[in-house]
Amino acid sequence: MQPTLLVLAAGIGSRYGGLKQVDGVGPSGEAIMEYAVYDAIQAGFGKVVFIIRRAIEADFKAKFDGKFEDRIRVEYVFQETDSPVAGISEWPSREKPWGTGHAVLMAKDVIQEPFAVVNADDYYGADAFYKMAEFLTRDCHASHLAMVGYRIKNTLSEHGTVSRGVCELNDKGQLVGVTERHKIERTDTGIVFADEHGNPSPLDDNAIVSMNLWGLPVQIFTEIERQFLDFFEASKNNPKAEFYIPTVVNRLLSEGRAAVSVLPNEEQWYGVTYREDKDIAQKAFAQFAQEGKYPSPMWG
Repeated sequence: MQPTLLVLAAGIGSRYGGLKQVDGVGPSGEAIMEYAVYDAIQAGFGKVVFIIRRAIEADFKAKFDGKFEDRIRVEYVFQETDSPVAGISEWPSREKPWGTGHAVLMAKDVIQEPFAVVNADDYYGADAFYKMAEFLTRDCHASHLAMVGYRIKNTLSEHGTVSRGVCELNDKGQLVGVTERHKIERTDTGIVFADEHGNPSPLDDNAIVSMNLWGLPVQIFTEIERQFLDFFEASKNNPKAEFYIPTVVNRLLSEGRAAVSVLPNEEQWYGVTYREDKDIAQKAFAQFAQEGKYPSPMWG
């Protein structure tokens, strides 16, 4: 059974100042997530599911409809602040989405096979999808998950701070836990993040971080739903609370109910966290086209 690619594209993009999910960065106007779809097709994925909001459906489909349906099956699902979840009858009013864990849950009715999760605004590199496809088709099962790990030095923005899930690994290269670190940046003294008091604290250049490229079994939907109900009861009155994929994974790990393989990747990350990141990404993708790594236009 071919694995599925689940693309998280329902974000608001407040720091970017626009709909970065559809913004063209490739030499022929390709959006960043088109590189993920292309790489997934090459690696043997059989379906792509886009998680979007109703508010962006028209713009999203105007950009992507008809581009790759002849190469991979395409599905759309929607994440809204009141998207139905079994066991919840009344939703509080809020503007911010419920987070990546809730987003993944929205796809439970259209995914029946092992799947990979990616962000729409991150470039992961072809190698990540080949490694993930191999894991999903050979090793993934109910209690065996995977994550592609990147070195933090390859994932920073030159135009502002970023948040990253910093990973702890055991001596077998498996994940022990993910700790979200905020306001990460490179300074004259090295890479630092802001601790709970706002003071700079050092991070090793080669620290492994999660860029939200996860390999998950279909059974994960039951676990996410169970955990989300707990989260909702504890956080429903906090309009800024979000339920993340690493939250789910950390709980599984702490309870000894799953193992998570970390698939190493040495690629340079490109993304558009800030509007100023776009120029760097455009130059990189133009170079990729010149080198023949990707066709241009990609779907011609």
